Amino acid sequence: MVKIGRKLYFDVVTGEVLVDTGERQDFVVPKTVEQDIATYKALTERTRGSFDYIELAFGEFAQDFRDSIGFRINPETKTPEFSYPDPDAPAEPVPKPEYHAPISEKLATLKQENTLLKAQNQALTERADFIEDVVAEMAAQVYQ
Repeated sequence: MVKIGRKLYFDVVTGEVLVDTGERQDFVVPKTVEQDIATYKALTERTRGSFDYIELAFGEFAQDFRDSIGFRINPETKTPEFSYPDPDAPAEPVPKPEYHAPISEKLATLKQENTLLKAQNQALTERADFIEDVVAEMAAQVYQ
């Protein structure tokens, strides 16, 4: 089964996404950039130097695309940035979206940090238990 990730064509100055080709799978054939330009009016109306594109792997940032209320491409880093609803008022419209790095990446970093902190906490707990045992043993020897 063929799986093709999305191509995101964006304005090189603002990062505004002009075309999101979406993900495709099964009996599909990858398209070239030239074919996309010929297919999408938003691209044919522009000069080639005014836009660029990135390709994402199939399923990449899937959760972010589902949860976000908008996205753009950072023109400097060529990475997607997402705008998310306010968790305290998800139904409220967002007057001016703020774009951030994907939450999925932040979540992965936090999970990694959490695992490290748990390991450090376990080591400190074991060390404290050992010290308590040594102190108790020393106290028992002093009082004998």
